[in-house]
Amino acid sequence: MTISATIEQLKQNISRVIVGKDDSIELLVASLLAGGHVLLEDVPGLGKTMLARSLAKSIVGRFQRVQCTPDLLPSDITGVSIFNEQSRQFEFKPGPVFANILLVDEINRTTPRTQSSLLEAMAEKQVSADGKTYRLPAPYMVIATQNPIENHGTYPLPEAQLDRFLMKLSMGYPTLEEEVAILHRQQKTQALDTLAAVINAKSIVKLQNMVKEIHIETSVANYIARIVHATRQHKSLAFGASPRGSLALMRSAQAIALIRGQGFVDPQTIKTIAKPVLAHRITLKPQHQASQNAESVVDEILEKIQVPIGQNSGLNAKHGPAEDPVRKTTPQATPKTPDAIPPAPNTTQGSRPQKKNVETTDTGMELIDL
Repeated sequence: MTISATIEQLKQNISRVIVGKDDSIELLVASLLAGGHVLLEDVPGLGKTMLARSLAKSIVGRFQRVQCTPDLLPSDITGVSIFNEQSRQFEFKPGPVFANILLVDEINRTTPRTQSSLLEAMAEKQVSADGKTYRLPAPYMVIATQNPIENHGTYPLPEAQLDRFLMKLSMGYPTLEEEVAILHRQQKTQALDTLAAVINAKSIVKLQNMVKEIHIETSVANYIARIVHATRQHKSLAFGASPRGSLALMRSAQAIALIRGQGFVDPQTIKTIAKPVLAHRITLKPQHQASQNAESVVDEILEKIQVPIGQNSGLNAKHGPAEDPVRKTTPQATPKTPDAIPPAPNTTQGSRPQKKNVETTDTGMELIDL
């Protein structure tokens, strides 16, 4: 089974529970493969928690959930040291943050003090307590949910913590046909209850390493930088995206390319993911908040920034000329220069050995170990 087929099986497993939200599923999986975290913001009942749990159940790993409340303490998340009377020493008891997938449900219902306890874990994948540093397991991902329609009893996430999330996703309402499918699917049983894992944590780490090898031409890297730089100069914005936004856009695009079986990043991929990656990192000026939102500003910037077209817009020497997504033409090949970024492994043909360890779950689904 190829790498693309392996990732597709993970996506299809999640879609057994989540109906009609293929774009959200792809972006969630891309965030996982990019080593990032996701903030799910939408009205109640649209399946935010279900989406997070479906991803967690699809992976053989440790899953923990924190239901945020106003009286939740930082130590309830990170862990606490307890005195052991037998050994006469303090022993650290890890909190739910020590997991592969951590679901922080309704994160805006807990205080800023508790929210900030996740900063170190999200940025550095470690926890410091009582003078010691504890590494978090790999892979590590925080999926937080919040409800945007209520203000009473909530604490908005500060900009510094929003910036820790690789993407901010909104699922939206289902169509009429999708809602009918949801009713039929859950008439007798809940699909999540029978969902089985299809990939293990070790294989996810391998895929994360492969994401970093996806080829990015210099012109495409410049395109990313120009988009992010434009957010700092836009007249409607008080604050633009930081270099962390540039890195997030690059890594997310690499993950999408791996998911789609490409060995390179093309400009169209950048345009596709720009809003979920950048919109939550920019702040509108007060006088523009009534007439604009962050997504419309990102759209405006994308309209103005020229898309790289031609030799260096997505060509990979190993894969051959790539069709340009804007002009729908095939660019001419360019000789490789000594300082060019090396091409990524051919994921569609399988640069790794094809033999894999395959286990079978109780439900008959194959559990793939890359």
